[in-house]
Amino acid sequence: MKVAVAGCCHGALDKMYETLELLQRRHNVRPDLLLCCGDFQAVRNEADLRCMAVPAKYRHMQTFYRYYSGEKKAPVLTVFIGGNHEASNHLQELPYGGWVAPNIYYLGYAGVVRFRGVRIGGISGIFKSHDYRKGHFECPPYNQQTIRSAYHVRNIEVFKLKQLKRPIDIFMSHDWPRSIYHYGNKKQLLKMKSFFRQEVESNTLGSPAASELLQHLKPTYWFSAHLHVKFAAFMQHETNSKEELPKATKFLALDKCLPHRDFLQIIDVEHDPNAGDSLEYDAEWIAVLKATNSLVNVTQSSWNMPEKNGLHAKWDYSVTEEAIKEVLEELNHDLKIPCNFTLTAACYDPSKPQKNMEPVHTINPQTTEFCAQFGLTDINDRIQQAKEEGSGRGECEEEEEEEMDSTGSAEEPSEYNTDNSGLSSFNPDEIMLDEEGGDEDLSTCSVDPSPDHPPEFSTSFSDIRIMPDSMAVSSDDAMDSNNEELEKSGGSKQVEEKSSTERSLKRIGGDENGNSGVKKIKRRNQAIYAAEDEDKTD
Repeated sequence: MKVAVAGCCHGALDKMYETLELLQRRHNVRPDLLLCCGDFQAVRNEADLRCMAVPAKYRHMQTFYRYYSGEKKAPVLTVFIGGNHEASNHLQELPYGGWVAPNIYYLGYAGVVRFRGVRIGGISGIFKSHDYRKGHFECPPYNQQTIRSAYHVRNIEVFKLKQLKRPIDIFMSHDWPRSIYHYGNKKQLLKMKSFFRQEVESNTLGSPAASELLQHLKPTYWFSAHLHVKFAAFMQHETNSKEELPKATKFLALDKCLPHRDFLQIIDVEHDPNAGDSLEYDAEWIAVLKATNSLVNVTQSSWNMPEKNGLHAKWDYSVTEEAIKEVLEELNHDLKIPCNFTLTAACYDPSKPQKNMEPVHTINPQTTEFCAQFGLTDINDRIQQAKEEGSGRGECEEEEEEEMDSTGSAEEPSEYNTDNSGLSSFNPDEIMLDEEGGDEDLSTCSVDPSPDHPPEFSTSFSDIRIMPDSMAVSSDDAMDSNNEELEKSGGSKQVEEKSSTERSLKRIGGDENGNSGVKKIKRRNQAIYAAEDEDKTD
């Protein structure tokens, strides 16, 4: 089947779907599935805008609300993960995943689903060491700290994913796995973006948690976004035994959704021709959720996951075939995810703007139903209980927190070595988020009227490519070559006019790895949304 993969769409759903429709009209290529690797921005109203961690001047309504209200419907099944620029209050309603609009499915904090027999997993957010070992304690209304920590990856999600034993076909993360740049055209990468040389050479760019998952899961494909650059790599995994067959991962990072950018990729993925067209639960993942339910934590307390160190009676939470069979029997072998989307917030009305709308903590009926069906803890219900009992002091209130460095890392131990006190590189292509929050007024938001008068986008197809079956990069390319063209299979198809050799491989990084000991500087994030600023850097 044909799978379209998109990078950061930043709420530009109309642009994304119009591009897919144009692809079908011009080249008779119709994707069966669309995957989005974070910064989706499922913004329903003005209150959601205020829960998005960007300066007020970048808080624009965009077009998701039209799909939420039912005015429009996604023309292709869309599955996405969260990034670091999201309406966190909306996504928090669905910690185990669910529909944010008809035909648009969010994977949750972490999740695995199936479509036509293809197993798709993902983890939302970005890595920050100072929040990694905390529970999911945040809830709206957020303060200057929790509006950011809400999208930080937690160790419990990584732990759950590491319990999986069955093969994963596709995996998504927002930030890149640390070290993946060593398996692609690194020389060209650094030639184009020299300001990341220090982080690449010190091997500190990217997420160590994602890297750990990459080595454990060994998926066939791994897709990421976040750095707003297209980059391909091929990683051959080491085998643990002579009996184990060699595995390799084809990595692809996508650019952001803007005209004239490579923000979409079409790949052919082997699937089960006898499988239905519905999105389905993954039985092993459900079994893992049930097995790890006792580990759910909704406090700010830092704690480590169980491990074989003599301190825990149990450290292996992987599930047996019998446990998976029990899940199938509970569902009567019908794994179809119910289409139970429900409106849980008022939808933006361009004729009646409500700039003073306050975000509220909502328990989504989808989550309630999911937890009741499988006997799981509703995280948001637990948070509300903690507030009522007084044990959640400070979890949803303004409070004093210890000062953090430029990467947001508090002085606390971490299982990852993330101390890079000498790093001071600057990325001119990301939004600036002042650590003190001086440029983020959570009480204000701007509503962009542009969705009613969308800009004219180019139809030159510079933003789409058909990915060949093979994405392998030779070892020469990985270290020395300036030629970024990948090996192409005979049946593959290109739809853009420029060849990959004519394109300059771009790589823009962010210090999203929880480094400690860095002097206070502003977070590197200048022009995520501003196309004119980006053009100046190209």
